[in-house]
Amino acid sequence: MTVPPPIVAPSILAADFARLAEEVRAVEDAADWLHVDVMDNHFVPNLTIGLPVVQSLRAATAMPFDVHLMITDPRRWAPGYADAGAYNVTFHAEAADDPVALAKDLRSAGAKAGLAIDRDTPIEPYLELLPSFDTLLIMTIKAGFGGQRFIPQMLDKVRAARRNVDAGHLELRIEVDGGIAADTIEQAAAAGADAFVAGTAVYGAADPAEAVRRLRALAERAAPGA
Repeated sequence: MTVPPPIVAPSILAADFARLAEEVRAVEDAADWLHVDVMDNHFVPNLTIGLPVVQSLRAATAMPFDVHLMITDPRRWAPGYADAGAYNVTFHAEAADDPVALAKDLRSAGAKAGLAIDRDTPIEPYLELLPSFDTLLIMTIKAGFGGQRFIPQMLDKVRAARRNVDAGHLELRIEVDGGIAADTIEQAAAAGADAFVAGTAVYGAADPAEAVRRLRALAERAAPGA
């Protein structure tokens, strides 16, 4: 099993929306990516932020944006986030008629392409599509709400993905999102995940940057072959 160095992506869903630029700067020197959850009140029950906020934040920081689209029509909206300067744009398999075509559109627009798999979706039908993607985001909760408890059973999907990635020698990040904190990140890393979305564990901490560094150290220690 070959796992690249871990990436920690604080989720601004857990930040203070009244102070977003400051909250971003609080993790700038420690985090690898900034995770941006876009929810449309259709695909998931919640409504969060959209393209104008991402465009505004893009001007406030040089951090790579890891945009997670929890929306019903990603083919219509996803390329706009790539055009706005997102590093990685991830959309849900459950919402896409032709995931590979959309991945090509995103790459053409200059972004990495990510595929997200929700809690109740089997991963097996999508494993053959992974060569078309740069990131596979496996939800370790039900998409749509922050602050949920980590579901360890979802790590079976991570293990299946890691076997597939290693067997195919793919350049693909396996990202986990949901309930990732100091007491769960090691399990996810040991299963083969190498990118970790953390919301409350970072922005609920007294020192968000130090929380990011601690999470990365835990993931490094638990990674296969470490």
